[in-house]
Amino acid sequence: MNTATSATAEVPCTDALPGAALGGPVSHAVSRVARLHRIAAGKLLKGLGLYPGQELLMMQLWDSGPVRQSELIRTLDLDPSTVTKMLQRLEQTGHVRRRPDPDDRRAVLVEATAESCALHTAVRDAWCSLEEHTLAGLESDERTELTRLLAKVEANLCQETQGCPERGGPTC
Repeated sequence: MNTATSATAEVPCTDALPGAALGGPVSHAVSRVARLHRIAAGKLLKGLGLYPGQELLMMQLWDSGPVRQSELIRTLDLDPSTVTKMLQRLEQTGHVRRRPDPDDRRAVLVEATAESCALHTAVRDAWCSLEEHTLAGLESDERTELTRLLAKVEANLCQETQGCPERGGPTC
């Protein structure tokens, strides 16, 4: 009998934390939940022709109107090349338009197009669906408490990282 095979067969399936995560069970849980949430969001967004993150960029444009590309980069807290790639894809699909800023020809203004209005409704519906899927089985008071606790965690992380992205998003 192969000892490697028998050793593997004796390892039970457990919900135990990896050894390196023993000092941070909440951080490990948040990491797992964030990963799964992004995967679920990606599945919903794929049906809309979007990649995860593009909907956040669109939400910003829908709420703010035309903004400088540099402002989008700052607000979304993403690498400039990532935002540029997102904008290129969204421009190709007709959801955004870029043009020179009339107040500063060196700057670029980005705006949502009229064609993106249908996408706006679809993104709102997708996020509402994601919300219901994510919180299934939680009572109203539990949802409120989870939101309150996550806001505290977010505030802690914002202090630690010395900066926070804008809050907000669609409501169902």
